[in-house]
Amino acid sequence: MINWSVLEEVTSPGYLAFMTDLERARNGVDPAFLNISPQVESALRKGGAVVALESTVIAQGLPRPLNLEIAHRLEKIVTTAGAIPATIALLDGHLRVGLNDEQLRFIAESKDVLKISTRDLPIAFARRSHGATTVASTLWIAHRAGIRVMATGGIGGVHRGELPDISADLPELARTPLVVVCSGAKIILDLPATREWLETHGITVVGFQCDEFPAFYSRNSGLAVDARIDRPAEVAEIFRAQHSLGIEKALLVTVPVPSEAEVSAELMQQVLDKVLEEALRLQIRGRELTPFLLSKMAATSEGATLRANIALLERNAQIAAEIANCL
Repeated sequence: MINWSVLEEVTSPGYLAFMTDLERARNGVDPAFLNISPQVESALRKGGAVVALESTVIAQGLPRPLNLEIAHRLEKIVTTAGAIPATIALLDGHLRVGLNDEQLRFIAESKDVLKISTRDLPIAFARRSHGATTVASTLWIAHRAGIRVMATGGIGGVHRGELPDISADLPELARTPLVVVCSGAKIILDLPATREWLETHGITVVGFQCDEFPAFYSRNSGLAVDARIDRPAEVAEIFRAQHSLGIEKALLVTVPVPSEAEVSAELMQQVLDKVLEEALRLQIRGRELTPFLLSKMAATSEGATLRANIALLERNAQIAAEIANCL
């Protein structure tokens, strides 16, 4: 819970920015239900660097017990880079921004943790549920906590098929002003349609040391980004420009998977075709589809996609921390 009395003691250069963030939190969510950890609150109060981390990758995206190990590793990467990690989740319906070791372990190991997108927040809140946040809900909560930078693996997007099935991540990106560091959209999606959606809705997409929109496990997709940037400071400059222009949308920073962990396009297509066929046969759809496909792809590729997933998560956390420092 935010301690409003700290405002009397704030004298750092980040004072005015923090005031704005406090107003966002106060106007958006009852402070009694927005629980910001003391470490994260202190960093925000001083104008320090904070990186939001989603929690569905912990609860549903990675196999146990590796998921807890990776969760700790991502937080350590952010810390080593000079920023404060703020893993976000719901515990007893309360919005938690920054988890302690016990809470992180609970999210990683409990079977009672739901996958929570933005639409699920009021239900989880009312029922006092435990939940892991998707990109969409992490964005929503992080913005109201006053955090400016978020790291994830891949965003959701436009799904394959005839129906206009669009992830809630996309409209949240279109209305929430955060820097979001990712490796493009998950390969199981329709990448050209996803890239077109981002363009149509005015979301700026920059490539970090790359000229193409990454294809999650692969470095190239053949899809262009709006601009190439090579330094974290450039991202900060563009984000400040967005703010000055009053553009209330995310700045999507796409980072390709490290070359040594990249999955070849040929293997990727073989694996993808096989698991998509299995999902269709088993009639798996909706929110269960993504974790099913990612799990099956890891098994079918003999762990290659899992290794790529971990490598890109680590890289994105590092870049996000460097950008946060520049802000």
